Amino acid sequence: MTVETEANYLDAMKLAVIDALEDIKGFDIAVMDVRKLTNMTSYMIVASATSSRQAKAMGDNVREKLKEKGYSIRGTEGEKDGEWVLVDLNDIVVHIMIPTTRAYYNLEQLWGDAEARRGHIKTA
Repeated sequence: MTVETEANYLDAMKLAVIDALEDIKGFDIAVMDVRKLTNMTSYMIVASATSSRQAKAMGDNVREKLKEKGYSIRGTEGEKDGEWVLVDLNDIVVHIMIPTTRAYYNLEQLWGDAEARRGHIKTA
């Protein structure tokens, strides 16, 4: 896959994930490019849900919509409790959390701090 083709593939996948999250009223959606930090995935997408029931529905919708578009799903975790549902799409890992769980784990700061420590971004 060429760099341009891979970029188009990833952009299309990101948009499909965001659309699937928004379909079920997901909010505070953050997309983090983690390619410089890990070789396990290219992007992490974090979204909030108002309840564990909504988080489960959002995870189901992401899986369903991306399968329809021909993307493979590696796995899903956290559906039993629903406070934090993770959908692994290989190139993108989707984290769906209720607000208290999201605030506690604060993935955006964790990964942002990791990037800052590695010198990829400048801190104020």
